[in-house]
Amino acid sequence: MSDSEEETIAVGTTVKDVSSHAFVKAYAQHLKRQGKMEIPKWVDLVKTATHKELAPYDPDWYFIRAASVARKVYLRPNSGIGSLSKWYGGAYRRGTRKQKFNKSAQGLLRHILQQLEAIKVVKTAGKGRVITTIGQQDLDRIAGQVREASE
Repeated sequence: MSDSEEETIAVGTTVKDVSSHAFVKAYAQHLKRQGKMEIPKWVDLVKTATHKELAPYDPDWYFIRAASVARKVYLRPNSGIGSLSKWYGGAYRRGTRKQKFNKSAQGLLRHILQQLEAIKVVKTAGKGRVITTIGQQDLDRIAGQVREASE
């Protein structure tokens, strides 16, 4: 092959090849633009975990969490609601007593996974969820766009 042919061959980019922060932001914007996810009525009232004091400030936090969940399921297939709840958990600060670990809200994660299933990004498989082929193509395409933007 000549040098000009080598330049035209696209190098496959996956979610693992790009920055997690940049990918989640880009995929959240993609989900919002797509408009297929049904946003619940309680999205402005709900906390993401019992150890949090307030709901998230960002109005697009639901899309950001959905993009993060999709990325997490992509990287760790067969992830269930329990393992995701543990991943998104944090420190429960109890004043003068020692802090403890507390899981995040499982109902919120369940709703996000159901919405991702509705748009065919994830599917139920055995013990947890896995990315569908359509979802993998979608996530890898967004990762390629993020990589091009960063270069």
